[in-house]
Amino acid sequence: MTIRVLLADDQALLRATFRILIDSCEDMEVVGEATDGAQAIDLARTHRPDLVLMDIRMPGTDGLAATSAICADPELSATRVLILTTLEIDEDVAEALRAGASGFLGKDVTADGFLDALRTVASGESLLCPLATRALITRFLATPAEGSRLATPEDLTALTAREREVMGRVAEGHSNEEIAQKLLLSPLTVRAHVHTAMTKLGARDRAQLVVIAYQSGLVRAVPPPSVGR
Repeated sequence: MTIRVLLADDQALLRATFRILIDSCEDMEVVGEATDGAQAIDLARTHRPDLVLMDIRMPGTDGLAATSAICADPELSATRVLILTTLEIDEDVAEALRAGASGFLGKDVTADGFLDALRTVASGESLLCPLATRALITRFLATPAEGSRLATPEDLTALTAREREVMGRVAEGHSNEEIAQKLLLSPLTVRAHVHTAMTKLGARDRAQLVVIAYQSGLVRAVPPPSVGR
């Protein structure tokens, strides 16, 4: 199956570089390029890509507004958004994750890391660096955006004890394989628990599951070590 990618960045050179990298892979293709958020929304609705690589800071309609619109569109429920940013600890990044983005990627990423990130998010997983995620949680995500609802402990009552345990490990930044090793389960079983928890809690993806885990108090945010920019 070919991963269909939409590029949204106002810098032509970056888009060209990303296109060359993506089109060099047999399992990926670029289906469109947007220079601002409004165009990204239109092209996403036209092409229904598997993944949108979204720059936050673009003229006109920015990537944050575009991410919110794409993630809120029922017709685009299968489309994932990966945020491209120069800063890992940033209110805009946190807002994009609240809106439904599946993770974020620094612009200093290597070519191999870039392609691996696209495959990870397109597969339905999230891309969240544990250290940066803890910092985001502590500074931004543990409190809801204005007008949105804060997850509570009561929201977790539908989960089994094992699902809560797995969800807590996910929120700590562990992969399915790491969780499987720690809990003496198979990765497939862990994946099933993660998806069941997402379904019960109405989480779009793994990234939103992390936010709910912290907001509900299942996992406590602690001050992170200093994170370099």
